[in-house]
Amino acid sequence: MAASAKTFTNSNCTTDEDWTVVLPRRGRQKRKITEIGSVLEEKQEPWTPTDSQTDPSREKTLMQKMEDYISKIGNSLFYHTFSDQIQTSVLDYFHKVLGSETKMQMVIYGIGSIQLYEPPCLQLSIAMLMKRDFNWIGNIEVFDPVLSATESRVLEALGCTVMSINEHGKREALKPTMFFMPHCEAELYINLLRANWKPNLLKNMVLFGNSFEAYEEHLALCKYTSIPNSIGHILAARSFTSEFKIETISDDYYKAFHDSSWHFFAPVHETELQFINS
Repeated sequence: MAASAKTFTNSNCTTDEDWTVVLPRRGRQKRKITEIGSVLEEKQEPWTPTDSQTDPSREKTLMQKMEDYISKIGNSLFYHTFSDQIQTSVLDYFHKVLGSETKMQMVIYGIGSIQLYEPPCLQLSIAMLMKRDFNWIGNIEVFDPVLSATESRVLEALGCTVMSINEHGKREALKPTMFFMPHCEAELYINLLRANWKPNLLKNMVLFGNSFEAYEEHLALCKYTSIPNSIGHILAARSFTSEFKIETISDDYYKAFHDSSWHFFAPVHETELQFINS
């Protein structure tokens, strides 16, 4: 199987000051994650697609393409296994996050181009199927700066809301929220964790994305003498995170979902969060 996307090897080890993670190529270049402070200086800003024109014929073609993906995946062994895990292994964790609420909103960051690449289509299809099959999933909001006007129109036709603000992953979980972020850059996970680095916010979060355990294993592999600033929150969260890896089942879904996990956060005391400046 060809190595794609997020691969952790010794060749990717860097100094404590520079942390490089090889992540899926989804219409963007690999990015080097530098000092966490510089990443978090990014401010929320208005966003619109770079192309202002839409093409009805392209919209129709892309909509049909997504409908075909959703139908195909919905009947696959992969989705059957994925859905079964939600209904068995992790359902109690979802209920704990929901508490007295009946709906959990979904925020999709970094989906990539559904027009140009297959992995984003597969990932979005899973989100749509979850919305269809689990009545406790509420509104779905989507953002990626690479989205075109055509893609935005199709996402809206599928029932999603395309954000008009680039939050840089800094949404506070003021209510039960699922952050759907498979194969996003490490900086988005860091931004998200840092924005929610309080027990009353972390308990409202569910994260579907890159395995935090894999980040920790990479750190051990590289034999760091100290935790790099650029992934400190990811590693610190490991002590109070329940992580459940998903099964990709077949090569058809490996590129889109390998090393992906469900993460649920339950810090017991504020003191667990204090040793990292937030």
